[in-house]
Amino acid sequence: MKRIAIYPGTFDPVTYGHIDLIKRGASLFDRFIIAVAHSYDKKPLFSVEERVEMLKTVTGTMSGVEVDDFGGLLVNYVKGQGARVIVRGLRVISDFEFEFQMALTNRNLVPDIETVFMMTNESYSYFSSRIIKETVKLGAEVDKFVPPQVMEKLKEKLR
Repeated sequence: MKRIAIYPGTFDPVTYGHIDLIKRGASLFDRFIIAVAHSYDKKPLFSVEERVEMLKTVTGTMSGVEVDDFGGLLVNYVKGQGARVIVRGLRVISDFEFEFQMALTNRNLVPDIETVFMMTNESYSYFSSRIIKETVKLGAEVDKFVPPQVMEKLKEKLR
């Protein structure tokens, strides 16, 4: 039986922190599905199609990694993919409280789905997609935080 994990998120935009978790997660599972949430409430900068395309571009050579999108309940998507594991990244302590609540809610909804928390590499722990967008909007280069293709897309949208 294949070990399948879902790594859900908005990925608006994908960062090196995300890529770090994708590489590490993909080494632990046979299929590692990056599930791009439609996230209408968050009002993402990039459309779901643009976020999926950016992720496919930066993960194209990674073995066992797939990119998909979903709307609705995450646990329904996870079950539909035949997975039992949700992978969530943690950067700082404040991430844990929200992620813990979501993990318990998901477990309550579907008890046989497990949430696995992975700590990001410390060199990526202090920035987020939101901070990156704000920084680019103010004219800064953020190529230390995002791949070149993503930087170009950010410039197109924000400048």
